[in-house]
Amino acid sequence: MDDADQRHKAASGSLHQRILSDVKDKILSGEWPPGHRIPFEHELASTYACSRMTVNKVLTQLVGTGLIERRRKAGSFVMRPQSQSAVLKIQDIGREVTALGLAYRFDLSARQERAATERDIGRIDLGPGAPLLDLTCCHFAGSQPFCIEERLISLNAVPEAVDADFALSPPGTWLMQRVPWTNAEHTIRAAAAGKAVAAMLAITERSPCLIIERKTWSAGQPITFVRLTYPSEAHQLVARFEPSDT
Repeated sequence: MDDADQRHKAASGSLHQRILSDVKDKILSGEWPPGHRIPFEHELASTYACSRMTVNKVLTQLVGTGLIERRRKAGSFVMRPQSQSAVLKIQDIGREVTALGLAYRFDLSARQERAATERDIGRIDLGPGAPLLDLTCCHFAGSQPFCIEERLISLNAVPEAVDADFALSPPGTWLMQRVPWTNAEHTIRAAAAGKAVAAMLAITERSPCLIIERKTWSAGQPITFVRLTYPSEAHQLVARFEPSDT
């Protein structure tokens, strides 16, 4: 390969990286939100004064990373970040998000110390009047809402939660680091987003959502109940099985 060919190859490589970085930056910054149509190949080729082949390679790479999807005859569109978790494993949401290559943050929107009501009995297995910490927060992947966390913590089991600064540390992460659990129960269902949930997740009302509810105990004592609500396209559950003897 002569010097001219080497220079051309290097220029093509650097242009590919520039286009890739520009498109990724627009997606991860939220400038191009989920559902946004990426400019067509010929539009990008014109913008960067390059061949459509170079643009096609960039878009193919972005499809492979899960940032965009291609729709036949419609073009390429930004996807909502999607994670997956094992059905029987307790996941740290911050790690879920960073595993997608996105910046993680969360906002604590509600915090209340209160007594358990009749409605709470089926959620955290405590009698009416038991002291609870009631928390709601929204987790973000990049600039996009990732899931809503609604959590009850038994203050009989975890009295130190009263003084915890959950504006700095997510409740789930804080609990996993400090409180050992011995048993857990998952309930998984689908539901349509109500007005409040739709507003927090930046989706349309009645959009399908995946809901994971979990109870945890330590030596038979209830610790926490949590409801995690995800936009349906943002999360999937994975279960592995082994053959049984029957």
